[in-house]
Amino acid sequence: MKTFPPNFCSKSAKLAFILSVFETANIHLEVLTRSNQKDYQSQYYLFRKLRKRVETLPSQLDDRFMLLRNYAKDVAGIFIRILAKITSITALQYINKVNNRPIGQIKHALC
Repeated sequence: MKTFPPNFCSKSAKLAFILSVFETANIHLEVLTRSNQKDYQSQYYLFRKLRKRVETLPSQLDDRFMLLRNYAKDVAGIFIRILAKITSITALQYINKVNNRPIGQIKHALC
């Protein structure tokens, strides 16, 4: 992993360095446009669905299972607690899928 040389002081120099790293790795970043902007192109349905899931799941984890509140004493404890919380949300999503309910509504899975 490349690190910043110690003489990098300005933000523009850091940005130029990061862009050069992206260019050498052939990584092309794309920004999605909004529907009211010029050159708007709609995204594929599966892409929109996946993006919505990625944006909403962390907030659901934080709201429902208090993911950020963690009183573990060591790294193994943190991993076990986070794994238990993710496993419980997966189980609730499975219960919703079996009962033909939207899998995103985990608060009402056991009702």
